[in-house]
Amino acid sequence: MEFKHKPVMLAECIEGLKIKPDGIYVDGTLGGAGHSKEIARKLSQKGILIGIDRDEEALKAAKANLNEFSNIKYVHDNHDNIKEILEQLEIEKVDGILLDLGVSSYQLDERNRGFSYLGENVLDMRMDKTEELTAQVVVNEYAEEELANIIYEYGEERFSRQIAKNICLEREKHPIQTTKELVEIIEKSIPRAKQKEGHPAKRTFQAIRIEVNNEIKPLYNTIKTSIECLNKGGRLCVITFHSLEDRAVKKAYIEAKGKCTCPSDLPYCVCGAKSLGEIITRKPMIATKEELEENSRSKSAKLRIFERR
Repeated sequence: MEFKHKPVMLAECIEGLKIKPDGIYVDGTLGGAGHSKEIARKLSQKGILIGIDRDEEALKAAKANLNEFSNIKYVHDNHDNIKEILEQLEIEKVDGILLDLGVSSYQLDERNRGFSYLGENVLDMRMDKTEELTAQVVVNEYAEEELANIIYEYGEERFSRQIAKNICLEREKHPIQTTKELVEIIEKSIPRAKQKEGHPAKRTFQAIRIEVNNEIKPLYNTIKTSIECLNKGGRLCVITFHSLEDRAVKKAYIEAKGKCTCPSDLPYCVCGAKSLGEIITRKPMIATKEELEENSRSKSAKLRIFERR
């Protein structure tokens, strides 16, 4: 399968990982394998790439896209379980980890998965089809206040209360089953004059997707665990697309860096502060002007890099 979406901030990620030909690397969000292909090209036959994805269909497509490489281990799991995954593979530490958060190019291209607000498809949005919670369940069964809070917090949608109210009114008549039905409710809920910035359903669809796949809550711990799984000199590169994601990554990086709180006149540290490494990116990196013009998905992308010391 050919993927329509280019990998976000590819050059910056490859440079940020400082790839060693014989090293062990993890792409925790394999997706369409755009980043992985470039990592694999830089590895020798001794090097290993571990590709993790919670979406079995994406894994299958990635294998086809990476069929020229023999040193890749494919894992159907969630990157939140990275420590357990490495233990199962009998790998103690790795030299680099990449996490490209958010919806993958493969899922965007597969319209029938319900991630896209374009067209008419079943409301699903599960990255892992073995999970039970779907977008249909969220839209049809969540209480109005809970729906409004999710749409506001995860989608940063200021018309969240009106959207939640109209969803609840509509579902009293019949269950909301398709992306088109949900889009029509959202469009009706937002004043026409306020629908100028992108598609009106974009923020609500993002919010429901985040809820369905539990993308935010475990992230802080996942980042901390990923850093602990690195060899000395190993790097973690994380691309976020949402302010809550970026905040969680930043907080975890600061915590991992550690900070001595002892008075400056003490000759040595007694507070027990422990540093796991250094934050390479003082401020998050963003896409170049050229990439922004070529790849719309890179618009809200932020890359933060941490190095284990």
